[in-house]
Amino acid sequence: MFRINNNLKIWGELNMFKMKPLPYAVHSALSTLAIATVATGTPGMAQAQQASKLEEVVVTGSRIATDPNVVTSSPVTTIRAEEVSMRGVTRVEDLINTLPSVLPEFTGYESNGAVGSATIDLRGLTSDRTLVLTNGHRMGFGDVFQLAPDINQVPGALIDRVEVLTGGASATYGSDAMAGVVNFIMKRDFEGVQVDYQYSAFQHDQGKDAVQADLAASGFEQAPDSVWDGGTHNINLTFGVNSPDGRGNITGYLGYRSINAVKQSERDFSACALSSRSGTGCSGSATRPDGTFTPFDGSYYYTVAGDQFVPWDYTYYNYGPLNFFQRPDERYTAGMFGHYEINEHLEGYTEFQFMDDRTNAQIAPSGDFFTAPLPTDPLQPPMLDCDRAALLSAQEYAAIGCAPGTAVPMYIGRRNVEGGPRNDDIRHTSYRILIGARGEINDTWSYDAFANFSKMILSERYNNDLSTTRINRALQTVVDTRAGSATLGQIVCYSVIDQSDPNCVPWDIWHSGGVTQDQIDYLSISLFERAEMSQQQYSGYVTGDLGNYGFKFPMADDGVKVVLGGEYRDEKMDFQPDENYQAGDASGQGGGIAAVEGGLDVTEFFFEAKIPIAQNQDWIESLSLDIGYRYSDYSVGVSTDTYKFMGEWTPVSGIKIRGGYNRAVRVANLREFFEPYNLQLWSGDDPCAGGTPTQTAAECANSGVTAAQYGNIPPSPAGQYNTIGGGDTTLQPEKSNSFTVGAVLTPEQIPGLTLSVDYWSIRINNAIHQVEPEYIVRTCGETGDPYYCDNVHRSPVNGNLWIGSTLFVSPYVFSPQVNIGYFDTSGIDIAANYGMDVGSYGSLSFAFRGTWTEKADQLLAKGATATVDHCAGTYGGSCQRATPDWSHNFSTTWVTPWNLVVDGTWRYIGGVDHFQRPDRYSASAQHYFDLSAEYTPTFIDIGETTLRLGINNVLDNDPPVSGFFQNVSVFGNGNTIPGLWDTLGRYFFFGITQKF
Repeated sequence: MFRINNNLKIWGELNMFKMKPLPYAVHSALSTLAIATVATGTPGMAQAQQASKLEEVVVTGSRIATDPNVVTSSPVTTIRAEEVSMRGVTRVEDLINTLPSVLPEFTGYESNGAVGSATIDLRGLTSDRTLVLTNGHRMGFGDVFQLAPDINQVPGALIDRVEVLTGGASATYGSDAMAGVVNFIMKRDFEGVQVDYQYSAFQHDQGKDAVQADLAASGFEQAPDSVWDGGTHNINLTFGVNSPDGRGNITGYLGYRSINAVKQSERDFSACALSSRSGTGCSGSATRPDGTFTPFDGSYYYTVAGDQFVPWDYTYYNYGPLNFFQRPDERYTAGMFGHYEINEHLEGYTEFQFMDDRTNAQIAPSGDFFTAPLPTDPLQPPMLDCDRAALLSAQEYAAIGCAPGTAVPMYIGRRNVEGGPRNDDIRHTSYRILIGARGEINDTWSYDAFANFSKMILSERYNNDLSTTRINRALQTVVDTRAGSATLGQIVCYSVIDQSDPNCVPWDIWHSGGVTQDQIDYLSISLFERAEMSQQQYSGYVTGDLGNYGFKFPMADDGVKVVLGGEYRDEKMDFQPDENYQAGDASGQGGGIAAVEGGLDVTEFFFEAKIPIAQNQDWIESLSLDIGYRYSDYSVGVSTDTYKFMGEWTPVSGIKIRGGYNRAVRVANLREFFEPYNLQLWSGDDPCAGGTPTQTAAECANSGVTAAQYGNIPPSPAGQYNTIGGGDTTLQPEKSNSFTVGAVLTPEQIPGLTLSVDYWSIRINNAIHQVEPEYIVRTCGETGDPYYCDNVHRSPVNGNLWIGSTLFVSPYVFSPQVNIGYFDTSGIDIAANYGMDVGSYGSLSFAFRGTWTEKADQLLAKGATATVDHCAGTYGGSCQRATPDWSHNFSTTWVTPWNLVVDGTWRYIGGVDHFQRPDRYSASAQHYFDLSAEYTPTFIDIGETTLRLGINNVLDNDPPVSGFFQNVSVFGNGNTIPGLWDTLGRYFFFGITQKF
């Protein structure tokens, strides 16, 4: 619905860098784990010591346990728990979205069209193509409109590390891992009780920018000069106990988070809605509080003053201020992770996660958006029956050319300001339960088997909208002449007279101040929808070291290791909107929302092998190959094969080269398969609408515009047009080809330095996608290709694409889920970190992550005239979301001798140009600076106490601002793109952690 390898250094003990140069094996072990973390004194050192004792670890992207001295053949970025705390985030997605390899998708900063969940999008290939795991196991569905896992489910206080794998990983994990994998790994053996509390808020000083001048010129209310808002309380309780015999542990958590709303009225750059056509200047909606009345033929545009029609002065309603910039949110979490080793042959383990998250998406009031009074013929314009217009004054009656026995074309735009804003109350409740067993079978073989169950329940109530049916009835008014009627001589609804709706109350929009509460109560409706989505996963595999049987290469010390396994997964969706949603009766919703019910299951078999080819040879310290294969048989009649070939070569100590190829596959998800066709809205421009169309008469003729209609098609006052979307059970699987090649340098001559450079390339062929309707309309005009033009259905009356709300009858652009051409993206990840001792002042560490996006191409259709869009460094148009071509983070951490750790980070986000017209608006590169500190006081003797304080976006930079950002799908909000850029100003946080 239109709705690198990176490497880890741990600095804990102050004299660490007084040691002799670290041997290559230790450098490799550290770089296996991650890029860069900040130290927190003793706890960080304890983690380093624990890691050094591990004999084998399983790194995201493979099920084979590996000597930690070996760097993985796939680029993996790791964020450790210390980085979560030092960034002060309470929403985990806010931290993940700062990674240069991630493009922000759904966050807590959307309102109009928000789904209420938070998702992760690697490489800008959408969250549907990023697989999200907890401890290597699939997370459940996030939302019925956005099926990707909701990151609100992740307990931030319990994160040990987050591993981000670039490139396809379907051979290891199955469908969805097209762009890569994000694996949240939780603390395993926590002991004691820990309480963590943090308060955070935004502070912003308004600048003297052009938007303020626009506000003043428009007479709209200015934002306050300085604000503190968006306060968040976040409290977490973590507790754990080891078994007396040391063989097991149970770690549990409880969490509560409360986030306050921020309205767009509280920021200078969002206090008015900028024009989506020019990008600048306060604009807004023609649906005004005093009404806009027109036949859209240029003969008149009226508003109401007293009981008179007066010419519209072309000022607009400022719909922006009431919209939420940050949604209010209240979240409860609870869970438990446990394991117990009965003996070497059997260790039982379990995971349980619960989340209840409730948020509210508020936007401007509803109204009559130029769609009522409803005509008998849905293709005809709205008509006002002059014999049923008793509330009109004599002047109004005459001004629109009314006469007894006639009906006149009349489009009414009337904002329901008396009823207040619309708000979408969204609640997600999710559960995940996992039970598993693992252990050794003998000296050669081990096993792991688990059952993983998850369920998401959506309960959503949309409040304060207006019923289109009731608007239509309330605008048809007559004088009651029925003898003996209680309302004899009074003006009533015609539906009261014919008894089709005896409760109807006339809507008096024809007189200033004429709207009363009883009218609002009659017109207002609430909408409700409920959904359940479930996933069952049963998986088991055995791991064997075939070296015990002599299967090893002559020049290798280690033998071949293999994994053999199988998996069964069953997914179900049941989405039930109420009758008002399904009928499309809410005036502020566009078309109806269809119920969706369906399911699919898949049976899979997989194989994986790690093959050491040579070790400890001249110019071959290590040379190995990783291969994998998975066969999947889906209940929808589709079977797929996925595979990988990865390798690593260490010619000499301090240099490692790695790379390979992955074939990944994604089968359409439940919504893409089973959603029925339904009428939806798309935001943008019809290039053939208005008095001066942007396409020529010949081009518009390609999309069905007649010569008489050209130059006379009414544009949508709200910039929203009809489309019909939905799923398709004949969709074919996507297939991606992923290539990576890179090098890791850990020179012994410079102890403490790690550098990695990785090239990656991901191409998704036959991609499943709902093509932007505006792209279809524009391309039809430009090319005349029937592939596009057959999907454009204009009104035969006046050629519009927005009037009416009847499925397959109203004008619309047909744009269901289809297999398009491809998405093709590539680039380079660079990571470096370095640590040094500064004597009696402690130690310094430096960490760098950067991503250059060389290419972000897309072929959105398979028509004969289809062209490739080059989206790197652009936003808007058919590319939609902004894709900077370069982003990086650079952090410096100072571990002092005084129990104080100080961290500073420079975040850089490259500039982007408007895709269709770079001259219209270019967003410049953004620089953000963050500072934070953690202090462990020695004067508090009640366990371990840690205090932290920080400021992100220290300089209070405003985000790039343009009205063009409003049309960037659902992600544009408040004249900018929140999530990509820091939007609300400085972010202050203070926290305390107490462990007993």
